Amino acid sequence: MTRLSRDDVAKAVDRADEVTIAQIIGTGATAEELAEAQAWLANDEPMINDLRPLAQGRVRELVDILSELDQDDDEQGLTGPGSAFAIS
Repeated sequence: MTRLSRDDVAKAVDRADEVTIAQIIGTGATAEELAEAQAWLANDEPMINDLRPLAQGRVRELVDILSELDQDDDEQGLTGPGSAFAIS
């Protein structure tokens, strides 16, 4: 599994600033872990219904970082389905 590059993060996370990109890369996460975190944020109920354990480890860190980005979008009026995220 290859760690995320700046380009990977920039493509996967819309409107991510340099600080957010650095935070995501700093987790040491892979593209698969980023996609899983985005899936949790997009709709956690189906994942829970599939009896998947709650996000842990690097995925949990990514969920926290992406949630903060999504909250910033909410405050700026940029809400909507998938507004901050592009799942690849």
